[in-house]
Amino acid sequence: MLTLIFSTICSVIAGLGIALFIKMQRLKELTDKVFTLNASLEEMDEQAKLIIRTDIELNKTQEELDKKITGLSTLQKLSQEISTTLEESQIFKKIGNAYLEELGFEKSSAFLWNSLAREFHLYLSLGYNESESLKIKNTVNAEKDYYLDLMHGGKTASSVFIPKGFLAKEKICRLFQVNEFIICPIIPQEGNPGFIFVGTQNIETRITEGEREIITILANQIGQTLDNARLFEKTWRSQQELEIKVEERTHQLTQALEEVKKISKRKSDFISSVSHEIRTPLTSIKGYAAILLASKLGALPEEIRSRLEKINRHSDELVHMVNDLLDISRIESGKMEIRKETLSLKTIADKIADLFSEQFKIKNISFGINIPNDCHEIFADRSQIERVFINLVGNALKFTPQNGKIDIDANCANKIIQINIKDTGFGIPLDAQESIFEEFFRVDNTINQEVKGTGLGLTLVKHIIEAHQGKIWVKSKVGEGSTFSFTLKASE
Repeated sequence: MLTLIFSTICSVIAGLGIALFIKMQRLKELTDKVFTLNASLEEMDEQAKLIIRTDIELNKTQEELDKKITGLSTLQKLSQEISTTLEESQIFKKIGNAYLEELGFEKSSAFLWNSLAREFHLYLSLGYNESESLKIKNTVNAEKDYYLDLMHGGKTASSVFIPKGFLAKEKICRLFQVNEFIICPIIPQEGNPGFIFVGTQNIETRITEGEREIITILANQIGQTLDNARLFEKTWRSQQELEIKVEERTHQLTQALEEVKKISKRKSDFISSVSHEIRTPLTSIKGYAAILLASKLGALPEEIRSRLEKINRHSDELVHMVNDLLDISRIESGKMEIRKETLSLKTIADKIADLFSEQFKIKNISFGINIPNDCHEIFADRSQIERVFINLVGNALKFTPQNGKIDIDANCANKIIQINIKDTGFGIPLDAQESIFEEFFRVDNTINQEVKGTGLGLTLVKHIIEAHQGKIWVKSKVGEGSTFSFTLKASE
C-alpha cells in the first residue's frame, strides 16, 4: 500500500516538474520576444529620428538656396535698373519697396556726405514717415564721426558684426527701429562717399553672410553708378575742355568697366561658391535617404518610405538646379571645356525622340524630324548640344497640350546650320520674348504656376549655343505655339 502511495506521489511530482519546465521554456520564449520587440522599437525610433533630422536639414538647405537665388535675381534686376540713369539725384529713387522686400528687408536709408556743409544728406528713406526720417538724419549727423570712420575704413557693420569703435548694436537698432541690419559704405572713385542701411523688424530673421555679400555688391554698384553720373555731369559741364580731358576720362571709364567686370565675376564666383557649399549637405542627405530606402537599417513602414522617396526626389531636383548654376558660372568664366567633333544631327534627334517617347505617347503628341542630307553633320560638343535639345524639346513638351505636335527641322547656308524646334503649345507673350533667356526669368502663365522651375534652363541653352559661336532666338504667338531656332557650324 505504501509503495503504491509513494509511486503515486512520485508520478505527481514528475508531472509538476514537467509542467514547470514547459512553463519556464514558454517564459523564456516570451522574454526573448519581448527583447526582440524592444530592439525593433528602438531601431524604428532611431530611423524616425534620422528621417526627421534629414527632413529638417533638407528644408533648411532648400530655404537658404531659394533665399540666395532670389537675392541674386533681385540684385541683378536692381543693378540693371540703377545703371540706366546718369543723374545722381535719380539713382536712389530707382531702389523701391518691391526690390527691398525681395531682398528680405522692410526698411532702408541711404546717406551721402556733403563736404561743403560738413553733414550727411538723406537720399533714400523707405519704411519711415517724415518725422522718423528727420530724426534719423539728425541723429546720424550728431554721430557723424562714427559713420565717417566706418566709410574711411571701408568696413561693413551688421547686427552680426560691429567693427571696433563703432556704435553699439542696440543703439543702431533703436534709432532705425529694426532687430537686424546691415550698414555698408558707398565709396565711389570720385566725389563724396556715403553709406546704405537696410534692416528688418522680423525677430526670426538673422543676417547671413550671403545677405551681407549681396548688400556689399549693391553698394559697389551704387558707387559705380554715382561715378558714371558724376562723370557724365562733369563731362557735360566741361565740353570746351573735352579734347584736353578725353584721355583721362577714357581711362576712368575703362576702370569703371573693369570694376563692373569684377562685380560680374564676383557674382559668378558667389553663385559657384554657394552651389559647391550646397552640394555637400545634399550629398549627405541623399546618402542617408539611400541607406534608409535600401532597408539597411531594417524594414520601413510604407508611410516612412513615401517620405524618404520624397526627400530623395527633391534632393535630385536641387542637384539638377545646382548643376545648372555651376554650368552657367563655368561658361560665363570661360572655364567649361568645349570638345567639338563631327556629329550626326539626325542621330541626336533620334536619340531625343527615344528619350521622350513615353511622354509623347502619354500626351498623344506627334513628333516629327525633317533634316535634309546636306544638313545632317554639325561640329559641336556632343554632351552640351544634347543638353540643348533636351531642354528645348522638354520645354516644348511641357507647354504643348494633348494631341499637339512638335517638329525638329534644319536648313543649311554658308556652312551654318539652323535648327528649328517648333511646337503647337500655348505660345509666349511678345513682352516676355526678350527676357526669356535671362537668368531666373519665367513666363507668367498657368503652366509655370503649377510646375516648379528655376528659370535657368533657357539661360544655360543660350550660354551653350554662344560658346559654340552660334545664335539662338524665339518666334512665338500666344495660342499658336513657339519656334526656338539656333545656329551651329556645319562639319567641314
